[in-house]
Amino acid sequence: MITSDPGTPLPFFVYGTLRPGAANHDLFLRGRTAREEPARLPDAMLYDGPGYPYAVERQGADVRGELVTARPESYGELLAALDRLEEYAPGDPRNLYERVTRLVVRADGSSAPAWVYLAAPRVAARLRATGTPIEDGDWLSGR
Repeated sequence: MITSDPGTPLPFFVYGTLRPGAANHDLFLRGRTAREEPARLPDAMLYDGPGYPYAVERQGADVRGELVTARPESYGELLAALDRLEEYAPGDPRNLYERVTRLVVRADGSSAPAWVYLAAPRVAARLRATGTPIEDGDWLSGR
């Protein structure tokens, strides 16, 4: 885990409906990104959700997705739009996701800090107990 100022313009690691070819990619990302590249989130496990996945921290597992860099002029608007999509509000105990900073690994092996929406603690606990893991870490592979 790394820490970052919540206002720091970081790229986003997306692993579900925001990935290219998935339902929300064009709705939220088209025209707002400067770069999208394959990446993985180490030490996280993917769980199937109701039409979208959840990532939960877990040693030794990886989640596959994309590292998305917003256009500078679109960053604030995109951050707000993604927070709304994920129904994330800082400090709200009803959150399904928490937006956190994690190191993700690019295809070339280099790492970069990124915003990641992980399952909120109460959701993560339920998923660990009774959730359906996506063993290969790639939500799109079974779609």
